[in-house]
Parts: sequence; C-alpha cells; structure tokens
Amino acid sequence: MTPSKKHPPLDGVAKTIIELLQEDGRRSYSDIGREVGLSEAAVRQRVQRLTESGVMQIVAVTDPMQLGFPRQAMIGIRVSGDTRVVAEAIAEIAAIDYVVITVGSFDILAEVVCEDDEDLLALINDHIRPIDGVLSTETFIYAKLQKQLYNWGTR
Repeated sequence: MTPSKKHPPLDGVAKTIIELLQEDGRRSYSDIGREVGLSEAAVRQRVQRLTESGVMQIVAVTDPMQLGFPRQAMIGIRVSGDTRVVAEAIAEIAAIDYVVITVGSFDILAEVVCEDDEDLLALINDHIRPIDGVLSTETFIYAKLQKQLYNWGTR
C-alpha cells in the first residue's frame, strides 16, 4: 500500500506511541513522553493527530460473553453488483462490528455479536438478506473465542 495524504508514513516515535497504547490504552501522556523523549503536550498532539486521521482508535475492548452477547458469528456474504455498496449497507447495521470486502469464496465477511440464536436469525433474515445485491449468506457460529489481540504492533 502506498502512503496517502491522509495517512503519511509513520516515524519511529509515532510507532512507539501506538505500541505503548496498544499495551495499555490508559497509559498517561507524560509516561509515554518519558519513553519516547517528548513532552506530555507533544505526545497529546501526536495522539490527537493519529486518532483524527484514523490511523488508530483508543477504545475499551470488551468480552461480549460477559456483557450478555454470548452468540458470536462470522457471516460470509456473496454479492451481485458492487460489493462496496453492499458492504456500506452492512456496515450500517449496529450488531455488526467488523466488515471486510474479500476476494475469495465470499465477497464480504461480517462479524456479529448477538444476544442469542433468535437475535442472530433476525439479524440475518431481517437486516442482511433484504439488502439489494445480497445473493446468499453462510454463517460460522463461534464455539469458542480462542485468541483476540489488538497489540500486534506497527511492524
């Protein structure tokens, strides 16, 4: 991928800031500043630029099971027409937390978190399948979430 105006290449300091926040999103700007050799204000500005440009988000990562959403699934979607248009419509559905356009057996993959099987069925039948361009869906219900990390660094 070539750098764009919106996402300029990251320097070593920006990468280190991202990695430190991936380890602990509540780490103080002054602590980060000591690690990277910047003032607290300079770190704050860098973090603000990184978040405003969409390079990173700072969020609380939760366990859906503990929040009352025990049914998780990945839905493979086959599409006719412009996959980008269908992906945009799918991304608008609140229960869907991840949407990616692919070039494999499925045109789109969507990850969902639901309260139960009835909720999942309603999501598929009432919200996904009626979207113009959706040809078919295949649902992969998660039996166990074995690993989910967000601290893979900046490489």
